[in-house]
Amino acid sequence: MNTTRTLCFVIAALSSYAALAYRLCQAGRSRRDTAYRTLVVTLLLQCLTFTMGAVAMGGDSFLGVGNLAILVMHVSAVAFCVSAQIILLRWATATEEAARRVRHWLITGTALSALLIALFFVADGPGRPATDFNTGSGQPLVLAYLLVFVVSQAVPCVTIFRQCGPYARMTGKASLRQALRLLSVAAVVLFLYCTCRTVNILTAAAGIDIGAWQLASNVFSAAGIVLLSLGLTISSWEASAAKLLDWLRSYRSYRALYPLWRDLYEASPDIVLEPPGAAPVPVSDLNYRLHRRVIEIRDGWRDLRPYIDRSAAGAGETDPGAGHEHRQALAEAAQIRQALQAKRTGTVPDHSKDAGGFEDRDPDNFTAEVAWLTQVASVYRKIS
Repeated sequence: MNTTRTLCFVIAALSSYAALAYRLCQAGRSRRDTAYRTLVVTLLLQCLTFTMGAVAMGGDSFLGVGNLAILVMHVSAVAFCVSAQIILLRWATATEEAARRVRHWLITGTALSALLIALFFVADGPGRPATDFNTGSGQPLVLAYLLVFVVSQAVPCVTIFRQCGPYARMTGKASLRQALRLLSVAAVVLFLYCTCRTVNILTAAAGIDIGAWQLASNVFSAAGIVLLSLGLTISSWEASAAKLLDWLRSYRSYRALYPLWRDLYEASPDIVLEPPGAAPVPVSDLNYRLHRRVIEIRDGWRDLRPYIDRSAAGAGETDPGAGHEHRQALAEAAQIRQALQAKRTGTVPDHSKDAGGFEDRDPDNFTAEVAWLTQVASVYRKIS
């Protein structure tokens, strides 16, 4: 169990450090922004919380004081929850209202931290086994300490969840809306952590052994912190991630179109603006490459019209179980294959498709064009 707990702490710590490092890279243009500084403090507290968790799993003492790592972890977790609540207030609440609520949360957080520290030393925290602070072991003062800690985590989860939904509907910024939704999901997962932790404490106090189910709290904690880290940083990386996904989709389409483009180019070399062997287009200019490939495939397709037999049944018609779009793509791919063969042999059918459009699939935007041609190219590769 200790290995799983340590792994969960490490995952949470790594996600926290990754989020902090990403935000620190933006310090040059944002360091004077109060919201940015609050976010950095929140991420620092998040890193400290789970670093201390990993340290606590590695030994019973820290700086020569028994279970001090556990106390530091819990106090920093309280400060972290308060700071996260302050961020949400600054994102979504008017300035005067936010300032009043911030003061409320700072006072509450300070009081809870002082109570935890007092209970820790009154319960002889430094002299107790570290396992006592996992379940309480039925000791009243330790139980009180742990339950105060769990409540300090559960209440912010509830308030964040309740606030994120209305704030997400109110904001006009898509990135902020996504951030609030992620924070809402994170709050639910972390509340499940609080619930599982409470069950662990109360079952141990009652002398009930729930076995491996005790690890559920650690799993929910790690998952919730990963989601929280994403939510606190999504506004700055979402656009870059979207661009990367678009690039990957374009690259996949560019590669998928190659077999069809190659055969059309071999049949009609004049369709290519820059023949193979010419000065290469920079790899970063994938958009240009993809546009050229689509245009050249369409031009090669037009060159095949005299060799496409209008009277031949499409291959797609022999597969009634397939969807309409797939059957249409299959029919087009089969006609291209037949027309290429006819052009190689110089056979011109009596009823050729020398005029007209590309059936009823002539998309009016580039994205739809790429999607349709990619589907035809995929079928073409399978039947060739």
